Amino acid sequence: MKDKIQFFPITSFAIIMGLTGLTIAFGKFYHLQWLPRILYDISIFTVLALFFLFSVMYGLKLVMFPDEVKTDFRHRIRINFFSAISISLLLLSIAFYTYFPILSIALWWLGAILHTVFMFKTISFWIQHNFEIQHFNPAWFIPVVGNILIPVSGVDFAPVIISYFFFSIGFFFWIVLFTIFLYRAIFHAQLPEKFIPTFFILLAPPAVGFISYMRIAASWDNFSVFLLLMTYFFIALLAVMYKSFTQLKFFMSWWAFTFPLAASTIASAVAFQVTNYMFFKVIAWALLITAITAISIVTWYTILHIRKGEICVKEE
Repeated sequence: MKDKIQFFPITSFAIIMGLTGLTIAFGKFYHLQWLPRILYDISIFTVLALFFLFSVMYGLKLVMFPDEVKTDFRHRIRINFFSAISISLLLLSIAFYTYFPILSIALWWLGAILHTVFMFKTISFWIQHNFEIQHFNPAWFIPVVGNILIPVSGVDFAPVIISYFFFSIGFFFWIVLFTIFLYRAIFHAQLPEKFIPTFFILLAPPAVGFISYMRIAASWDNFSVFLLLMTYFFIALLAVMYKSFTQLKFFMSWWAFTFPLAASTIASAVAFQVTNYMFFKVIAWALLITAITAISIVTWYTILHIRKGEICVKEE
């Protein structure tokens, strides 16, 4: 057990992101009267329990093996996943928004403050260290583009200018990092197999951006349509590239498939709620089924590799 704590991966919080995204989708479908409440009830407390478990595990790692945590925080890739902790808190805040508002407020403030700290620490790390282009992968989006998530429940918990502040930062870095990603993908060596699933992270910024903008501006306008259609463009692009994802060896990075699919599902449901266009309802259902399938497969393989003792081991 001591070894498991010592090598408990910070990337595990990507599991919380994926499962909480699905929970929020269940909640949205329940409120639209498309699904029974039982799925929302079960998933919301399951993911809360998992978040508590992972937090305790990583907290024990911090207490028992502080040097390992320092190594994670100084790692050129793993540092980006510390923001998955704060994003998990923000997602849980959204999930509990209508279920338990007092808890939602507490989770949002904790998540927003923690995310701000991780964001500045990560950007400082990027600036103060030398990187090669091969070090870049879409996981870099998490600490900075993740800011787009803050307004989703934050518009009701803090002055709206704070939501605009984080939305602006997230949108700016989406453009900047996507430009770097495209340069990396086209003009340099292919991403290692371990990072191929992170291509799905490209779905998250426009999908979450659409949801966030609708919460801030409550406006079905040119900008909101742009964000939604960019989401659908990336879905189509990834569908065309399906052969790149069908024969991958299992890594924990498979969880990168999950949250972006859930976010796209929620964005489509919101689009239907605003426009009442049946097209968006069909897309929302298709994406929900895809998200459930992907999460089921990734969960199965994760459990399988845990039983084989291949998770919580020393990484390069």
